[in-house]
Amino acid sequence: MCEEHMIEFIGEPLGAHRTRPCKPAEARRAVERAVAERCRATHTPCDTNALSDALLVASELTTNAILHGGGVTDFRVDVDDPGVRVSVSDRSDALPVTVPRTDPHGRLRHGGHGWPIVCRLSRDVRVSDLPTGGKCITAVVPLS
Repeated sequence: MCEEHMIEFIGEPLGAHRTRPCKPAEARRAVERAVAERCRATHTPCDTNALSDALLVASELTTNAILHGGGVTDFRVDVDDPGVRVSVSDRSDALPVTVPRTDPHGRLRHGGHGWPIVCRLSRDVRVSDLPTGGKCITAVVPLS
C-alpha cells in the first residue's frame, strides 16, 4: 500500500523472466511487449488507457530507482488476470515517500510526483526487502 508500506522478504521466484532496463523507455517497451503478447495469446483487445497507465507506472518506478535508489538492479513484468505486475528493484533500503507539494516557505516544489502517480494508478503496491540489501517495489496495474 502507499501510505503504509507493506514490507515482505522475497526470494528469487522460480521461472521468472528478468531484465535490467537502464532507462525508463526500456521498461516501457518491456511492459508494452508483455501486454501485447498476452493480448495476442488470449485473443483479447488491448485497453489502450490501461496500457498507458501500466507504461507510466513502469516508467515512474524505473525513474525513481535510477534517481533515488542507486540504479535498477532487477526488473520484472508479468501479465495475469489482475493486470500488469511490474517489479523494480534497486540498491536502496529507503522506503518511497510522498513529499509535500510546497516547501516550508510555501514555494512549489519541482518533482516528487512519481510515487503518488504509482499509488494512484495501481491496484496494489508492495515494497519488499531483498536478501542482499535494497528493495523491490511491485505494483499491479489493472488492465480493464
